[in-house]
Amino acid sequence: MTDGGVAPARADARRNRALVLQAARFAFEEQGLAVPLGEIARRAGVGAGTVYRHFPSKEALFRATIVDRIELFTDTARDLAEVEDPGPVFFRFLSSVVRLAARNKALCDALEEAGAGRFEPSPGVGQNFDDALEVLLRRAQEAGDVRPDVGITELRALLVGCLSMERAVPETGSGGAAPGRMTALMCDALRTERTVTELESESVKRNESQCEVCGAALAAARTGRPARYCGGACRQKAHRVRERTRRT
Repeated sequence: MTDGGVAPARADARRNRALVLQAARFAFEEQGLAVPLGEIARRAGVGAGTVYRHFPSKEALFRATIVDRIELFTDTARDLAEVEDPGPVFFRFLSSVVRLAARNKALCDALEEAGAGRFEPSPGVGQNFDDALEVLLRRAQEAGDVRPDVGITELRALLVGCLSMERAVPETGSGGAAPGRMTALMCDALRTERTVTELESESVKRNESQCEVCGAALAAARTGRPARYCGGACRQKAHRVRERTRRT
């Protein structure tokens, strides 16, 4: 312990910041930008003043909770930039982004606002995602799997629109399109050859878990806690992002 109790004070501040971030992630995932700061403070078990000491505004707190997820998408896209089958990988990546983001209201709000030019998650983060996505798009086009007249601006608009439509589809699929149908239609519209993508059965989708980083299907765990990542690469990627977030 240092003179004046500086170390304990700093430890308490770090703990409170972590509590606020954790509570904010869950609250924003459920309600998006509409959630009040008072609700986040209540979930974190701290006062509103503590929240404001660490984050001067709700927008600043919102940014802190979604930057790591967008960086994971960006890192995954960069890792896929040199694959041998760029067309199928491009479509799988798009589908994974929609599937993972559609369950997260915060990400949906962030991508929609960024697409409209009203929000930048953090300096360079949105542009980095666009750049990595554009590389995948260009390589898929060069391979002849994606129509050549589509640019990154149109692709982002399609992605945001697809997110909005997927969130509007009831989980049971009753009374309208089945979950995943809008994503399949978006991908089919981008292909050079017109095809109709077959969807997985609803029983398979309900029982399937996905990797939190790349969206790949995970095998059901027979014992212990369910897996969160498909392998060591995604686990390390998530760890690196958490470390970057912790240092900021």
